[in-house]
Amino acid sequence: MQPFALDYARPVGELEFAAPYVYDSGLQLNVLRDGRVAAGDHALLRELGTTTSTAGSKTHFDD
Repeated sequence: MQPFALDYARPVGELEFAAPYVYDSGLQLNVLRDGRVAAGDHALLRELGTTTSTAGSKTHFDD
């Protein structure tokens, strides 16, 4: 028996989004291109909601 939801589920398309921050392994935080900590940029957090880290688990958050 197949669950009902699988009849209507569709794969999620790839998002074409370049994050305005990168992971700094020395600080173990996401940083902006100018070196500031991404979690401290309130405008960025309002726009994105969070700064998800790309190091290790995708469930780790800097903020």
